[in-house]
Amino acid sequence: MTPSIIWHPFTQHALEPRMKRIVSTEGAYLVDEDGNRILDAISSWWVITHGHRHPVIMQAIRAATEAYDQIIFAEYSHEPAERLAEGLIAAVPPGLRHVFFSDSGSTSVEVALKMALGYFHNRDERRDRIVVMEHGYHGDTIGTMSAGERGVFNAAYAPLLYGVDQIPFPEPGLEQHTLDALEAFCRTGHIAAILLEPLVLGAGGMKTYAPDVLKSVRAIANYYGCLVIADEVMTGWGRTGTMFACEHADVSPDILCTSKGLTGGALPLAATLCTSDIYDAHLSTDRRKTFFHSSSYTANPIACAAGVANLEVWKHEGVSARIQALGNLHGQHLPRFEDDDRFSGVRRIGTIVALDLNVTASGYLADVGPRMRRLFRERGLLIRPLGNVIYLMPPYCISMPELSHAYDAIDEVASIILGRPR
Repeated sequence: MTPSIIWHPFTQHALEPRMKRIVSTEGAYLVDEDGNRILDAISSWWVITHGHRHPVIMQAIRAATEAYDQIIFAEYSHEPAERLAEGLIAAVPPGLRHVFFSDSGSTSVEVALKMALGYFHNRDERRDRIVVMEHGYHGDTIGTMSAGERGVFNAAYAPLLYGVDQIPFPEPGLEQHTLDALEAFCRTGHIAAILLEPLVLGAGGMKTYAPDVLKSVRAIANYYGCLVIADEVMTGWGRTGTMFACEHADVSPDILCTSKGLTGGALPLAATLCTSDIYDAHLSTDRRKTFFHSSSYTANPIACAAGVANLEVWKHEGVSARIQALGNLHGQHLPRFEDDDRFSGVRRIGTIVALDLNVTASGYLADVGPRMRRLFRERGLLIRPLGNVIYLMPPYCISMPELSHAYDAIDEVASIILGRPR
């Protein structure tokens, strides 16, 4: 095998064939160099919301390039960022008043962690511990790896990672165990913030938990004066059925992280929103209390213009109704698997569906994952199982026949893997 000069993410090049080039995208499809149309059933790693190359967003990008490229955001502002910030404040749960832009989901969480620690440091309160949830994933930078589940993904980098306090995932019937563990940590007086993915743990296996748990986490944090950081990088922008997953629990976090669907998936951009209390703790004539964070492409004007256009699509194109319809389509297909002994844990929240294939070897590194991925690809589908966990997270433009194709492929691929002809 000829070595690739490009090092692709999450790819073992010694085991993978040469990657085909994608030559165009449209709606729910990718088109490869051989003219094959591939149904993007996972929204190209959860970023594409309305569909590839949505015309309103593409036009906004083209228009922005006529006036802007990158502008140093530590020295100047610009209209796309200001309009997007105003729109974000109106879209997120109440109480969030300030917007800090960055360029990826990982960096938005890094920003959130630094905001939380800076908040207490500037108030001369010694709170320097972060509580996270078991199986969580928040990114691949050093801070976010430290806050995520430890394992094969980050074993090589262990010397760089800092310690966090972990609460167990709230398995059905064991939710109180999770809340008791959180309260025990909070009682120490050292907890600055609780960082979690609200309602759905993405890379951790699309594990879901009840809104009441999130509501109780908020109540415990309030009682002990801890901050709540909601990592809505994946769950935001309608994936769970509401604009942001926190809305299911009627919860407002102290800090909210968003990326992926922020631009409809068209360009990389992220934002971390916080309350006035957190902002004010950094507002001082003492320059040592400055929030010391930046990236070169903070608030890129072209990306911000795409974000503004995304908000316009949400405002004028009935996206919420489209999401509800997609959820209903999932609901029509899922019952075929609920009493099927090939699967377990059949679950849905909003537009996200997941089910576990019952195989002996599970976990992310199980061979069944790449095998299924290849079989899906042969059937014209982009589906990347998380080990034995099969999930769908399609763009909102997907049609009933297209979604039916994905479900039929899941049925067929499961039979092939388990050696059970249909």
